[in-house]
Amino acid sequence: MPDRPEIVCICGSARFVAEMSAANRDLTLAGVIVVAPAVFLRPEGQETDELITNEQKTALGALHLRRIDLADRVLVVNPGGYLGESTSREIDYAHATSKPVSFTDPT
Repeated sequence: MPDRPEIVCICGSARFVAEMSAANRDLTLAGVIVVAPAVFLRPEGQETDELITNEQKTALGALHLRRIDLADRVLVVNPGGYLGESTSREIDYAHATSKPVSFTDPT
């Protein structure tokens, strides 16, 4: 019996916020510690997707890799098998650091 709950890092495209939130809820209710990307919702009426600077986006990407470091395994939320560029990079990083990776949908 482990001395602490399993830690799972959720990865996935920002377009799947609802699906990542559902996975977070399900895992948490199952007794798992979940680390997941920060979610920045677009304010109502804002026409641009640019809520953060490129520098901030780079820093947030690096921060998410540290979340993977903390995790026992990675769960990729990928409805329809979709994997974006950032998520693919996170999967590659997880593999390089010997973290098990699973997917919600076939890739």
